[in-house]
Amino acid sequence: MYLATAYVCGSFGLFLSIFMLIPMMADLLVGNDDWQSFLAAFVFVGTAGVLLIAATRREIPPFSLRFGFLLVNGVWATGSLVGAVPLLLSAEGLSFTDAMFESVSGLTATGGTILSGLDAMPPGILLWRSLMQWFGGLGIIAMGLLLLPFLRVGGMHIYRMESSLQTDNPFSRFGEFSGALVSLYVGLTLACILAYVATGMSLFDAVNHAMTTISTGGFSTHDASMGAYGNATLLVSTVFMIAGALPFIALLKAAVTGNPKDAFELQIPVLLSILAVLSLVVALSAIAHTDDAALDMFVAAAFNITSIVTTTGFASQDYTLWGPLAVSIFLLATFLGGAAGSTSGGIKTYRLIILFQSFRSALKELVYPHGIFTVRYGDVEVSSYTIRSVALFTAAFLGLLLFSTIALSATGLDLLTSFTGALTALTNVGPGLGDIIGPAGNFSSLSDAAKWIMIIAMLLGRLEILTVLVLISPTFWGR
Repeated sequence: MYLATAYVCGSFGLFLSIFMLIPMMADLLVGNDDWQSFLAAFVFVGTAGVLLIAATRREIPPFSLRFGFLLVNGVWATGSLVGAVPLLLSAEGLSFTDAMFESVSGLTATGGTILSGLDAMPPGILLWRSLMQWFGGLGIIAMGLLLLPFLRVGGMHIYRMESSLQTDNPFSRFGEFSGALVSLYVGLTLACILAYVATGMSLFDAVNHAMTTISTGGFSTHDASMGAYGNATLLVSTVFMIAGALPFIALLKAAVTGNPKDAFELQIPVLLSILAVLSLVVALSAIAHTDDAALDMFVAAAFNITSIVTTTGFASQDYTLWGPLAVSIFLLATFLGGAAGSTSGGIKTYRLIILFQSFRSALKELVYPHGIFTVRYGDVEVSSYTIRSVALFTAAFLGLLLFSTIALSATGLDLLTSFTGALTALTNVGPGLGDIIGPAGNFSSLSDAAKWIMIIAMLLGRLEILTVLVLISPTFWGR
């Protein structure tokens, strides 16, 4: 089991190293010496991957819960280390901590950055950051559809009644899903590129932003993020951020059958309703606190709310200037997240639905103590295990949020920065609130200790918390 995990991690590292040649070529084309950093990273990581594969090559054992948990954690740890290597070797002179922060933020599609001066940065490093988020988003979907249901973690185990998800071996589903999933993901990315170009964005910027939009990652090629573009671009971005936050299993069904009605899933109308209501409230608050045109405020509100709810993390303006109500709404939006089975982070829509239905059922039981009330997700009765899983995740999330806030405060940060920093890391959103890590700032001024706390929190949030915490349980190791 351990050798098999190491073998898969070595293969994944080798796979990622090959894509370092893309930013290397980009730097070569513009005559930037950073191409040597990517070449050195390719050689180093590729060699290490080949050696690890050779040393651990064995027949893959039957899939088991322990193997699955080790595999998920091992692959994401490997990806984070591999992603940091070109950043560490680049001319930016990043420390190991900063390179790891940027890499983890990229691979987990969080979008918080320690880099500034992006507008003048060579194309290679910008492309590498976008590629990390793009691969991270694809990995998030694949993990949610293939591995986490078997591990009974995350949201997709609520779909186990589907015939395509009944098998208990995720590897048997890999061939069935992988081709269709990659095709859909690439297709959405290409459509986003074309739409961005049609709004006047340069091809290079369109490629980068499309990768970080569909992955709901939020890295940009500009310090001003999407503030560098007009309303047409913001509207396009809003549409494709929503696409990245929808359940891909529903999108796959619609793509296969050719019937848009097959894409219906309860999370979708709930998520769209949340976005519409919050956008309207924020727009009205922004209009009351600024002199900008009402249309501009409605576009900006829809874009920024969608960015936070879908955990993308783009920003077009400093929305903390839109009044206290707007700030409160953005804080609430940071908790929410998109649909299960999407590239989004956060608590996720399906958990909100089940928590709400459980609350309604509990209130009914108070009035009719002898009544029998079931919790339903659409037309399906929710099992007691799923309700317990949602409650356990929520409790773990709140506990880690409190612990991370205290830990960040211990590094000398103020309460607002500590709380929103912990929150934005656990939900994989990106920007927090306050002067330091707010939409107009970044994470470069944080201490190394604070950055490592956030690195751990980002990985915990991306891997649905319990997938990581199970490794610290003596029971997992057979003790």
